[in-house]
Amino acid sequence: MAKEALLIVDMLNDFVREGAPLEVPETRKIIPAIKEEIGEARRAGRPVIYVCDAHAPDDKEFSRFGWPAHAVRNTEGAQVIEELKPQPGDIIVEKTSYSGFHNTRLGDVLKDLGVDSLRLTGCVTHICIMFIAFEAVLRDYDVTVPEDAVAALGREDHVAALRIMENVLGVKII
Repeated sequence: MAKEALLIVDMLNDFVREGAPLEVPETRKIIPAIKEEIGEARRAGRPVIYVCDAHAPDDKEFSRFGWPAHAVRNTEGAQVIEELKPQPGDIIVEKTSYSGFHNTRLGDVLKDLGVDSLRLTGCVTHICIMFIAFEAVLRDYDVTVPEDAVAALGREDHVAALRIMENVLGVKII
């Protein structure tokens, strides 16, 4: 029988709050859908895993890709937004790149939990969500993405990422 984990990706103050360094305005619209996903996962006893940027102040991502400094480890900006705060028993996995797997403990956590499918929520659809989906598929996880629980920097990128994940990676978009 399949065991699914819910991943909440980068729903951090530095992405969600108005005026944040790397504000993704659409993230504020998906908070209710993610809350619902979290509630359903908890009621069903499925693991809830927060996959969160946690950068060093001089992280090369800022200069290499031109992003402003954001989600710097141990700052308020790197904290999960209050509306979606982790609860006891939830798991937090820090990442320093678009990848949820590269140089993180996510793979080990999923293996230890016996998870074989992932449900991805959060931001950014065309960056971290899509790259995590790609890596998960390569690792033989079944992946589902609820369209109303992910957000991008723009509608065109959001739609393109969903189309690529569904048509190229075989991700189930619901």
